[in-house]
Amino acid sequence: MASSDFQIFTSLRYDPALLQVHSHPDFTHASWNHGHSSPFYMLDYHRDRMLRAAHHWKWDYVISSLTGDAGLQLLADNITAHLAQKDQPARVRVAIFQNGKLTVTSAPVPSVPLSRLFPTTLDPPTLDLYSGSVFEVVVDTTDNVNPSEFTHYKTSQRQVYDEARQRAGITSPTISREVLIVDSKDGSVMEGSISTPYFFRDGKWVTPFVNKETDKEWHGGQDGTTRRWALEMGLVVEEVVLAQSLVDGEKCWLSTGVRGFILGRVKLNP
Repeated sequence: MASSDFQIFTSLRYDPALLQVHSHPDFTHASWNHGHSSPFYMLDYHRDRMLRAAHHWKWDYVISSLTGDAGLQLLADNITAHLAQKDQPARVRVAIFQNGKLTVTSAPVPSVPLSRLFPTTLDPPTLDLYSGSVFEVVVDTTDNVNPSEFTHYKTSQRQVYDEARQRAGITSPTISREVLIVDSKDGSVMEGSISTPYFFRDGKWVTPFVNKETDKEWHGGQDGTTRRWALEMGLVVEEVVLAQSLVDGEKCWLSTGVRGFILGRVKLNP
């Protein structure tokens, strides 16, 4: 079992611009936060992922704290109380311990268009319509990563991801590079170190397969918040993606609960 300082956590975007989503005609597809206007990006999905982890580890007090509308309000109140500058976008990290102690930390992040947070479609790789930054996407060089409860749920036990980022030379969050974690058993892409990847295959966008909680074995990486949203909106489908199928220079998408959807380009050669 994990140590006493073990935490379940999630990272999400706080952005006053998100208050426009609820009534904006261009984002009627952005059903989230139970239909309520909120400055928190997919807060209900972040709560749900933490709640699933709490159920897995049988943290009864945390389960009761996060369940229902009261659980969403608990998160919103704690984040709001923490934020000093409520007029600027921020990356917010919410962590909870087994005893229910909840901590919030934050840091400023750049503004992004709402269309990058709630895209209506993902452009095929033949189109050059994206005006944001393009991430370099590399493949991890190790062959000893196996899926586990610590790759399925987002927790403070992040050795797999931290070491992958070190090997890829990602020493700062400002570096526009992501590294793909690969399952040593079958050579499939599990996820990115801090993002969900999407690849264009057979005329559609696919995201790596992630096991269901009823499966007897662990497969894939985390069922991230933006990943869940993209699947529910029909923007992507779930599929096994072998690392050997990646092509140097191919375009892909990445998504996170802080930055939304970002264009990437695979780099296989040093």
